[in-house]
Amino acid sequence: MAERSRANVFTRRAALLAGGKLLLLAGLGGRLYSLQVVESDRYRLMAEDNRVNLRLLPPSRGYIVDRYGEPLAVNTLNYQLNLVPELAGDVEAALDALSRVIVISPEERKRILAKVKKSKRKFLPVPIRQELPWEEVSRIEVNSPDLPGIAIEPEQGRYYPHGEATAHVVGYVGAVNETEMSEDSDSALELPSYRIGKTGIEHKFEKALRGRVGTTAVEVNNLNREIQELVDRRVEPEPGHDIVMTLDVGLQRFIMDRLADQNAAAATVMEVNTGEVLALVSTPSYDANLFPNGIGVADWEKIRNNPYTPQTNKAVTGQYAPGSTFKMAVMLAGLEAGVAAGFTTNCKGFIQFGDRKFHCWKRWGHGHVNVTRSIRQSCDIFYYELAQKLGIDRIAKMARRLGLGAHTGIDITGEYPGIIPDEGWKQATTGDYWRGGDTLVAAIGQGYVLATPIQLAQMAARIATGKAVTPHLTRDLFDGTKVRARPAPVFESLGLNDTHLKMVRTAMTQVVNHEEGTARGSKLVGSAWQMAGKTGTSQVRRISKSERLTGVLKNKDIDWLRRDHALFVAFAPVEAPRYAVSVLVEHGGSGSSTAAPVARDIMAQLERREQQLAAGEWPARLALSDYRRHGEGQG
Repeated sequence: MAERSRANVFTRRAALLAGGKLLLLAGLGGRLYSLQVVESDRYRLMAEDNRVNLRLLPPSRGYIVDRYGEPLAVNTLNYQLNLVPELAGDVEAALDALSRVIVISPEERKRILAKVKKSKRKFLPVPIRQELPWEEVSRIEVNSPDLPGIAIEPEQGRYYPHGEATAHVVGYVGAVNETEMSEDSDSALELPSYRIGKTGIEHKFEKALRGRVGTTAVEVNNLNREIQELVDRRVEPEPGHDIVMTLDVGLQRFIMDRLADQNAAAATVMEVNTGEVLALVSTPSYDANLFPNGIGVADWEKIRNNPYTPQTNKAVTGQYAPGSTFKMAVMLAGLEAGVAAGFTTNCKGFIQFGDRKFHCWKRWGHGHVNVTRSIRQSCDIFYYELAQKLGIDRIAKMARRLGLGAHTGIDITGEYPGIIPDEGWKQATTGDYWRGGDTLVAAIGQGYVLATPIQLAQMAARIATGKAVTPHLTRDLFDGTKVRARPAPVFESLGLNDTHLKMVRTAMTQVVNHEEGTARGSKLVGSAWQMAGKTGTSQVRRISKSERLTGVLKNKDIDWLRRDHALFVAFAPVEAPRYAVSVLVEHGGSGSSTAAPVARDIMAQLERREQQLAAGEWPARLALSDYRRHGEGQG
């Protein structure tokens, strides 16, 4: 009985044990089925990831060229030293080994460690040093077996052949910052050597110039050493688009040289019938080649501390009182309102308005002044009296019609709109009401009125054509997905009376070509062209009563910062206008003596340029395809 009981117990235990084994086997089988069948794709992918490293291939950035194919921004080949944290393991030890091959300063080491710490993806390379000298390249390559995680990669650099001459227009590229990374999901920005457009055309057309990244798969062993590239899985990068500008870099350089004796200036040249900008100059400038790999502290301090603000593109961001160049807007407002056609005044050098005297630039006055002579001699009293009849709102409406007080829409970043004030503007901006004296001051382009040099060139183009001309810098348009050729512009009529426009054009012609004109010294001599223009001198200080009594100080006798700005706007040839020009010289004194001669020389150069183009002599330059082959190998 006892034996039967023990046998039963043994049988039950054996059965339980067998059942447990069966359960374990079933669980193991189920797990094996799960791993090998259900989750096979997942683990196959994980194994593949361990065997294969996927790498991004940077696209070739598009070139920027001028209207004749002269390269303004090109690519170069450099060598970059990278550290891959995941492959290096102990980063400190890797840097110790590297410092035995090349010199690494404590500051540089600290910067590298900070970059590694900040890097979220440890498999991506962290740049250590850019534009590596060939001597260092060879030393690192020889010692590469002892430098885990350290690699030299060829990288694409950016070079600006014309340096300072095109820096404000073309702009420059620089390293991607955290804000740009968060705002743009493009994987190209993760590349350690990638440079993104920061200013100018480089920034405006960034996505068009960028192209599309490619990928390559590299097989590695258990030590993460590369074995081979899996060619069948390679996706080639798509190069960026080349951007063709309307700029004539030869003309751009000519103007830069012409303004070299001025502390700070800006000039714009437009084709009046197409809106193409041939030159957009701002001086002083800076060398754009300082920025792609990170500008040094000393170079940046030199630029930042320059009192003439080389970092500012004065042609589109500089807002200046337009002075007497604004008088054409007032004149057209008066003509269109039926007020100015037969209007005359007797200029005695000042008028009394309330308890204030408003003075003409000519202390002893101009005497009898009519419409044409008011522009030719730039009589302030004529415009003080005309403005009282018109009121500020009519003047502001015409100024905006001529393109002032709003963005021109030019295809470059950073443009400022200027200011064309009216009663509502002053109330909204200052909380004060508009006064009659404000109208008088605005009528001669002073007070609250501000304009940019590109707007003044646009105004001259609109007066020359009677159409709503708008400027542009590129032959292409970019709609977010592709670049396409810009269609021929069709500018709408301004709706101004032709007779009134002819009166203003005639007066502007006399400014330069009449013996009484304020710019008669800047007449085109020995030329088939006639230039029409308007001088402007805008005050930056209030002239005191004692100065009026004793004689206003000449600009050369006062500090540079207190001198008047000099301005001139023009178009030519008068008979069939093709070009509009604006010139501004900061604190240059008189528009007639400083700005007008620059415009004259620009027009003379434009005439020579046309003659050379007709003869097939302009320009003799390297073709883009040739420059590409040459430029890609530059160090």
